[in-house]
Amino acid sequence: MSGHSPSTEQFGTYRVRARNIASDSDNKIHDDTVARQYGFAGGLVPGIAVFGYLTRPVVERLGAEWLARGSASGRFMQPCYDGEDITVVAQNTDDHIELTVQRPDGVICARGSARTSSPSAEPDVAIYPIAPLPVARPPATESALAAGTVLGTLGLRLDARKAIAFADSIGDDLPLYRGAEGIAHPALLLALANQVLVRNVVLGPWIHTASDVTHYSLARYGEAISLRTRVAECFERKGHEFVVLDILVVADPDRVVQHIRHTAIYKPRTVS
Repeated sequence: MSGHSPSTEQFGTYRVRARNIASDSDNKIHDDTVARQYGFAGGLVPGIAVFGYLTRPVVERLGAEWLARGSASGRFMQPCYDGEDITVVAQNTDDHIELTVQRPDGVICARGSARTSSPSAEPDVAIYPIAPLPVARPPATESALAAGTVLGTLGLRLDARKAIAFADSIGDDLPLYRGAEGIAHPALLLALANQVLVRNVVLGPWIHTASDVTHYSLARYGEAISLRTRVAECFERKGHEFVVLDILVVADPDRVVQHIRHTAIYKPRTVS
């Protein structure tokens, strides 16, 4: 007897022009000249932007309900480059939504999935301690990013003007992020996860490779939030040095907003 294959149906398609929103950032993997030294054709469109593209058809169909209780994952396998017209395809399966990001040349540069409910119980805030950010950041090394290390907590208030500007920067014009409810874009929170790494260690060029995000409540403009972080894993693979961050996003005083598992190559191998 043959095994069961999940049934699929079209969920939605979204087309957007990719934008390198980090071309002037300190992370020079987004700079054309430096990126070419690592074997890329030019500066990489940030993973947070690609994740934002992935979420668009899901939020367009499911709205704030998914942002309050849903989940998503994204794996960034090939680069997207500035100015490329990319296509996000979303398909329903038996129990989740499959997502792909495709470049004009047919290359799949990212894959993801989304579910309409949180797959796990809400994490315990008490096991994610608040810690000060370092006054002097150490270099990003295996010892500084050892598994179990508690990183400094990033805290801030969600600014409506900056949040809407972020949605504009990735080409997402959904009214949901501009309405009276003041709901923050999920990719904005992922951008803050990047900042946790940047604010804790000194990095050279680095690459965001994957994220798994589970929503437990909405993040709204004006709220004070904290990203409480520990290192889940630190390892080497094929010459790249990876770190996996375990991040709990908490709105003051102790409401869980998101749980993020955030993976990055903090030290890419160079091309000989």
